[in-house]
Amino acid sequence: MSWQSEIDELEHRKHLGKQMGGPEGIARQHARGKLTVRERIEKLTDPESFSEFGALVGAAGYEGDQLTSFTPKGAVEGVCRLNGRKVILSGGDFTISGGSGGGAGGLGSELASNRRALEWRMPYVRLLDAAGGSVRSFEHIGRTYLPDGNVWSAVDVQLLSRVPVVSAVMGSVAGLPAINACLAHFNIMVKGTSQLFPGGPPVVKASTGRDISKEDLGGDHIHVHQSGVVDNLAETEEQAFDQIRRFLSYLPSNVWEMAPRIEPTDDPERRDEELLSIIPRDRRKPFDGHDLVRHVLDHDSFFEIAPYYGRARITGLGRVNGYPIGVMANNPKHRGGSTDAAAGAKVIRLLQLCDTFHLPLVSFADEPGFMVGLEAEKSGIERAGARLVAVTCESRMPWITFVIRRLYGVASQCQHRPSGVFRRYCWPSASWGSMHIAGGASAAYRREIDAAPDPEARRQEIEAKLQALASPFRTAEATGQDIIDPRDTRSLLCEYVEDVQDVLRTQVGLPPAPYLP
Repeated sequence: MSWQSEIDELEHRKHLGKQMGGPEGIARQHARGKLTVRERIEKLTDPESFSEFGALVGAAGYEGDQLTSFTPKGAVEGVCRLNGRKVILSGGDFTISGGSGGGAGGLGSELASNRRALEWRMPYVRLLDAAGGSVRSFEHIGRTYLPDGNVWSAVDVQLLSRVPVVSAVMGSVAGLPAINACLAHFNIMVKGTSQLFPGGPPVVKASTGRDISKEDLGGDHIHVHQSGVVDNLAETEEQAFDQIRRFLSYLPSNVWEMAPRIEPTDDPERRDEELLSIIPRDRRKPFDGHDLVRHVLDHDSFFEIAPYYGRARITGLGRVNGYPIGVMANNPKHRGGSTDAAAGAKVIRLLQLCDTFHLPLVSFADEPGFMVGLEAEKSGIERAGARLVAVTCESRMPWITFVIRRLYGVASQCQHRPSGVFRRYCWPSASWGSMHIAGGASAAYRREIDAAPDPEARRQEIEAKLQALASPFRTAEATGQDIIDPRDTRSLLCEYVEDVQDVLRTQVGLPPAPYLP
């Protein structure tokens, strides 16, 4: 006796699930300039690698024991491959009730996608296109409920210290999905079609009486450029998928593995002549920090994270001699490179990322100090600085700093770590101290300057005397600090990263401190 009739029903149910919200829901999705969740999965994943689970979950209608209708849950979940590596993927289906909750739950339910990523130690990717909870659910369940979402969020928090997590904001995302957008190591949104908020315009209207559009409330101009809630911006959904694949390529599948090395294609001994003159002799003139990074790393390997937020610091991932690394550099073209609260927060996330996934960190330091002034005080620069000091001191991944120009104040203290495999080199263009001589002399010698017959002449005389003491070679005479030819930076970095691989192998496993978003 054959079970073909049951197999036919199985295939029929799968077919109904693939219809998502039906032709009208799909048409509305396309009219908004967005792909459907299944189209997204097809474009993101390696060809024919997606294996769905939970495909039979949904709301079914029956006449007797005959299935008459089926509406799938508002998400598509499964296992796939990205660049050949297995990943757990969850995609919100906005064509079904705006991607609002619902689906499996309770006794006997199979593991949710986030729990599978946790138990199977696989990277987790969320394609978020969901409005969160809906009051319609009250009618469905016949009551309201006490908010207890941390039953599920606890798993999402655990994931951050175990496997790489990426969240892509693919549409209007609100409620708990908006928090999930940030419970990630990297997140991204799509220009013009993505918005993010805890409550959308109707909620804002009911709460504050203000009419506002979704884009004005939570578009990329807010979250990529101002709040820093979202790291990167893609012009198209396809570009977002490219960035997801690239970000994950630098990281291991979980904290119990080493980050993958690719076959190097760039000479580790390459010496770019441009490095000899990239730093202007006039200390008031900026230079291009991105150019510096590109000259030292493997060609075309730098992946910048949060380029539009905290712009006084450049942060991202890259490779040297094929090994993945974390990268940060001061950006003198923005606020002189002074670390403000936003830049500090960005650096903290990079330090945590490197510590969690065993990536050595390279810093190109041109640090004039923490940002000063009224706006810096309003942002809480002191507490932001204290957090940066704490995370720096508690980190353990191998860290190498190249001091390329300025190194002043407590912010510069955060370019150094007193423990672990730390290495520092300085360029001849570097200068350092507790503060800049120009401003410091006016403070330290104020009485002497004020008492002089010609205060301005006396100030210049004192500054000239102090500048003569500021040569990096004088520091090297007393401390043994290594000063290098800038053109040797790449070869020294490649050698360092090769040397620390054995140390990194001892650090695999759970990080000593949990990753905090």
